[in-house]
Amino acid sequence: MDDLNAMLEPGQIVRHPNCEDWGKGQVQSNINGKLTVMFEQVGKVVIDSRRVALLPVFN
Repeated sequence: MDDLNAMLEPGQIVRHPNCEDWGKGQVQSNINGKLTVMFEQVGKVVIDSRRVALLPVFN
């Protein structure tokens, strides 16, 4: 399967498409299809890039 978040880099701000209540998250790392993201409301979460495409936040 494809890495749906390959373009994301540490420091970028994202949202989870299915968990809006998590708030914004800052990408901590993106290694081999595993993203570590620190979300405002739930803390650190590891995301499998083959299953979820995070939404970049540009504002």
